[in-house]
Amino acid sequence: MTSAAPIRGVTDAEIAAFHRDGAVLLTGVLAPEWVSLIADGLEECFAERDHMSSEVVAQGATVRADQLLAARSPSLRRFANESPVGGLVGSVVAGPVRFYMDQMFFRRAGPMAPTPWHQDTSYHNVEGTDLVRAWASPDPVPRRASLEVVRGSHRWNVTYRPMVGRDPDMSDEENALRMALARKRGVYEKGGAGFAYRSVVMDKSLPPTPDVPRDRDSFDIMGWDYEPGDVILFHGDLLHGTAEGVTLDRDRRAYAALFAGPEARYIKRVGQMVPDPPGLAEHEPQTGQTLDSFGDVFPLVWSPGDWN
Repeated sequence: MTSAAPIRGVTDAEIAAFHRDGAVLLTGVLAPEWVSLIADGLEECFAERDHMSSEVVAQGATVRADQLLAARSPSLRRFANESPVGGLVGSVVAGPVRFYMDQMFFRRAGPMAPTPWHQDTSYHNVEGTDLVRAWASPDPVPRRASLEVVRGSHRWNVTYRPMVGRDPDMSDEENALRMALARKRGVYEKGGAGFAYRSVVMDKSLPPTPDVPRDRDSFDIMGWDYEPGDVILFHGDLLHGTAEGVTLDRDRRAYAALFAGPEARYIKRVGQMVPDPPGLAEHEPQTGQTLDSFGDVFPLVWSPGDWN
């Protein structure tokens, strides 16, 4: 499978910005047909919950977070494998790219449930210097509601503890009380049968994630005014989240796909958050294996020279 060519290529300045800052906004790279495919796929998945659908309620607002969309949506499977996004990622990592997994974050107009600050790598059984998240939306997203990142945090050489999950040092009774107190504060989750953030075990051997909202002025935070047809690329180790106290004038439908370059390796994490993609278990993966060891589980979507 080969990614279609974008409206324009990635410039040298954009590649340099990605490696320096950990993220870059690529403006006007997706043709309308690809934007429509994102919209169709997200609406299909939102309309039909499955076992990987989770609904998180916080600060009076709700976000639907679905995992592994390409496994059930023909529209998003085509987007992940055939759209220009894989090649855009390949342009910044300068190598072949495999599709790892994708997610949906669907928010209706009104108060916006914030995304806690985190890194993506600690949520998945994969590691490497060329893990790249591609973020796109069929909706305009103003800077105040933007995905935000801590500039350069991908170069801090640390993997932080995920912000969610069950504390292994707590008893069942203590965890139940913790969840009950959170619900009283208006924070709770309606998890799916196959996935819920609250049900996984937190890896406390990792250092806690910095409290970016509390110490916001201490961090160099980037964000963007986003328009449909743009793509935000950011490094898997980059700290990112959203601002608090935001009200949305319109729906904010976000599609986020994780891609991996040739240096990516499987790693069995103690506190795995997001389930492995379908079909991986039958390969009995071992820590250190490259993703090309697992057949078509992680399809190759772009190689250097595909756009020549």
